[in-house]
Amino acid sequence: QVHLVESGGGSVQSGGSLRLSCVASGFTGSTYSMGWFRQFPGKEREGLVGLNSEGTTSIADSVKGRFTMSQDNAENTLYLQMNSLKPDDTAMYHCAFGPYVTQEWLLRSYVYKYWSQGTHVTVSS
Repeated sequence: QVHLVESGGGSVQSGGSLRLSCVASGFTGSTYSMGWFRQFPGKEREGLVGLNSEGTTSIADSVKGRFTMSQDNAENTLYLQMNSLKPDDTAMYHCAFGPYVTQEWLLRSYVYKYWSQGTHVTVSS
């Protein structure tokens, strides 16, 4: 059982930055995938960035050049640095953990088994 605790959401003005953190616990294997997703009201979860245990990454065009994912293996923490935020980025953000998948699957929500509780990000104009 993997437990994910997310933090760092909040409100920011357009053009501002936020960093989300996701601490993972309970994982004992060596291969995995992790990702960041967001969900707009009434919509399906949108994959933003993902990586697997081989270091392969994938990033959505909608956030490319603005959002960056990084990890601190020593702290079992995944980060999402969000820069140049826009009002359209207002959503609930989640981190996710699952089995190893190759790059083309990293942004597909259905490959992930464990999800954080979510944190809301509001970007005002």
